[in-house]
Amino acid sequence: MSGYLTDQAFIPAHHQPAVLIDLIHDQGIDLHRLLRHTGLFQEQILSGEGRLSPHSWLQLIHNARRLFPDPELSFRYGQRLFPGHYGAISALLGNAGNLHDALQVFTGFSKLVFPLLGAHLTITDRHLCLHWLDSCGNGSEHRFVIETAMAGLASVTRWLSGERLPWAFQFRHARPSYPEQYQVHLGDTLYFDGHLDAMILPRRYLETAWPGASAIAWQAAKQQCLPHLDPQAGGDSFRIYLYRQLQQQLARPPSLRQVASPLQCSPATLKRRLSSQGCHYQQLLDDARLHQAIHWLQFHGYSTEQVARQLNFTDSTNFRRSFKRWSGLTPAACQRALAATMHSLFPV
Repeated sequence: MSGYLTDQAFIPAHHQPAVLIDLIHDQGIDLHRLLRHTGLFQEQILSGEGRLSPHSWLQLIHNARRLFPDPELSFRYGQRLFPGHYGAISALLGNAGNLHDALQVFTGFSKLVFPLLGAHLTITDRHLCLHWLDSCGNGSEHRFVIETAMAGLASVTRWLSGERLPWAFQFRHARPSYPEQYQVHLGDTLYFDGHLDAMILPRRYLETAWPGASAIAWQAAKQQCLPHLDPQAGGDSFRIYLYRQLQQQLARPPSLRQVASPLQCSPATLKRRLSSQGCHYQQLLDDARLHQAIHWLQFHGYSTEQVARQLNFTDSTNFRRSFKRWSGLTPAACQRALAATMHSLFPV
């Protein structure tokens, strides 16, 4: 198998999880209650020997939300996360020479910087889009994890660049009854009920040089980080590794058996492994098709017929039917919503 797994304990407890532990402990909440069902003890954290799996980290987040149900907790957590003091990965992020370097950390080194999410970067002539992907089956904690990541990236890019970048934020979840915490921590350019969890920015910010970066320190940190990645999957989880493989074969998607063969496992084993990652093969394939279709419609201006051809549908009617099954909307309705969003971001 390639990529890290949801039950694989490789996350140092005194790194990103400890930031959340400190936030909750500062509220006077008993540490033993916070660590319940995580398999982690205070002594392990203090000694630097404790390791959490993604599943245990999600349990820690669940406990934190239950014990301290503050709607701003995810944003405050994210703002404290990066670049952090996590060894080479913090040095890599902290010495990013521009936004492109920083985004490479999140797209290529997710195992080290934030293992609960993967990221996919789309760049066009006008803008860039960082699309966040569920790495380990985040389930009911996905919204918290997304809010944490977006707040974290917005905060660290502001700190590194020396200015507040005008990010626009898209969320798959519904607009909350009281969105004030989003506006306070992220700004006013917010879109809910979408089909992507994404951050969008004009492209001109991508290559602008940032102050204080060291190219030598960046390269040295990168060399230190690379041995910790999977030879095949890089910094991706098993789930994201398969997702990316499917993205490259959308015109002729492989069968479950064809996917399992190069991984040297049976289809039944692959099914079980995907189930432990919170998904199944058809869901992963449908997500890859939907996300690619949305990127073509939203960011590249493709017509419905062009997307249908790219995805190798026999006709556009079949594609429209499939798209509605994946998303709940027709491509035309989705394109109108996306066009309104993009117009507000990039008015003519």
